[in-house]
Amino acid sequence: MTTVGRFRGPSDLHLHSARSDGTESPADVMRAAHAAGIGTASLTDHDTSVGWGEAAAASSALGMTFLPGMEMSARHAWRSVHILAYLFDPADAALAAELDRIRDDRLGRAERIVGHLARDYDLSWADVVAQTGDGATVGRPHIADALVARGIVADRAAAFDGVLHPREGYYEPHYAPDPFTAVDLIVAAGGVPVIAHPATAGRERMMPVPVLEELIARGLAGFEIGHRENTEAGKAQLRRLAERHDLIVTGSSDYHGAGKPNRPGENTTSDAMVARIIARGHGSAPVFA
Repeated sequence: MTTVGRFRGPSDLHLHSARSDGTESPADVMRAAHAAGIGTASLTDHDTSVGWGEAAAASSALGMTFLPGMEMSARHAWRSVHILAYLFDPADAALAAELDRIRDDRLGRAERIVGHLARDYDLSWADVVAQTGDGATVGRPHIADALVARGIVADRAAAFDGVLHPREGYYEPHYAPDPFTAVDLIVAAGGVPVIAHPATAGRERMMPVPVLEELIARGLAGFEIGHRENTEAGKAQLRRLAERHDLIVTGSSDYHGAGKPNRPGENTTSDAMVARIIARGHGSAPVFA
């Protein structure tokens, strides 16, 4: 384990708890990261910072550095775009209002999906609520967990490959701002925006380079290149773009507890890049042990 300044590496800056679509408490997520040898961790639940306090307390007790974060939902054309936001001010009025709108629409969307499913399966909204942690951002993973609990599917992967796949007809869209608005809001709130897993295959494939360059001009700080879902060709293209614009490059696990096979520390971010994030962010501060 290395120490640079006051934070410790290795660093995993993309972890989810039950406050969004992970399966563990924020404290347990930090414990899992610590057990994997992580020295600096960021809790990046979807569209919420509600787990920061618990995660910070747990990480400090474990001798780790906690880097406040979030994964913000956005949409470009048909693409779902996720933007990791580090060290932003959660009390910023404009950003908070947009996050409220996203979460409220996610809730309504989940209720609509369950209504559709209930016509064909023994599933109720109460089943979904039973799978949702306190203050969590409700989403399709909670519906998947409810389907598993009811014995309709074997696990989350089977739910998304089957019943919850758009081809089955139960899919409902949800509101998300365009990525330009998301980047503007994060930067205005003192945060550091980094596009999560920007080069996945299939429908979620990379945004066109001219769009990425416009986002960079608006304040996009970097790309999460080290991620199991990025294609090799996409990673190579992103590295060239990052070098040309001197961007921050991160690597992370995207850990969700039992919700995904991803494990803490399977990808990490270099000490130099973590230092750049800390130097750039001014809406909130890291919590050092």
